[in-house]
Amino acid sequence: DPEASTLSGGGRGEDVKLDLSEDEEGQEESSELLGGQKPTGGFWTFEYYESFFNVDTVQVLDRVKGSVLPLPGRNFIKHYLRSNPDLYGPFWICVTLVFSVAISGNLSTFLGEMGNPSYHYRPQFHRVTIAAVVIFMYAWLVPIGLWGFLTWRQGTERQIGGYSFLETVCVYGYSLFIYIPTSVLWIIPFEWLRWTLILVAMVISGSVLVLTFWPVVRDDTKVMAVAYSCDHCGFTHPAGRRL
Repeated sequence: DPEASTLSGGGRGEDVKLDLSEDEEGQEESSELLGGQKPTGGFWTFEYYESFFNVDTVQVLDRVKGSVLPLPGRNFIKHYLRSNPDLYGPFWICVTLVFSVAISGNLSTFLGEMGNPSYHYRPQFHRVTIAAVVIFMYAWLVPIGLWGFLTWRQGTERQIGGYSFLETVCVYGYSLFIYIPTSVLWIIPFEWLRWTLILVAMVISGSVLVLTFWPVVRDDTKVMAVAYSCDHCGFTHPAGRRL
């Protein structure tokens, strides 16, 4: 019986049954959402979240390198995550980006007004709050929307090979790394250079996302197009009635 294991009691014929069905069902539900990982412990325990940060420095650096050097035909999830998505890299990338944007913004304002005798520098701490809200909303809400849309289009069977929620969040988190050095270079007081850096960062970050999710969207579009055409084109009875 897969839901119980039987132990013999020293020749006395006594059986002890251990029911393991509840733990196995809970782990299966978590693994379906998180891409095959099976966290140990309950939802409110530290062990449950420990597996989300189960990466080493070499893996994080390799994923960061892949996010700044997107190559055609190289899927970020398949080549770098390898069924082991993490939240360690995305979390610290978002935190670092929040402070780099806020600090660079203050320094940029100070350097731009440094020659103005009527200007009195005041630290603008509200930029930290604004940057945190915008960055973390982008890193979480956009992946939730994309994952939900793809899951809805593909159905519960995921026959097109969709990604888990944790993999989607992981890709979006690492794709933001390029904005960290870009935000630091915003200190340079040349408006044209700032806009150029922003466009370059958007192209690199967007390339990571496109190379990762476009094959899924493309295959999904093909399936929906075939289903639509089969339903509306040609499957009619000679007398004019649709089969």
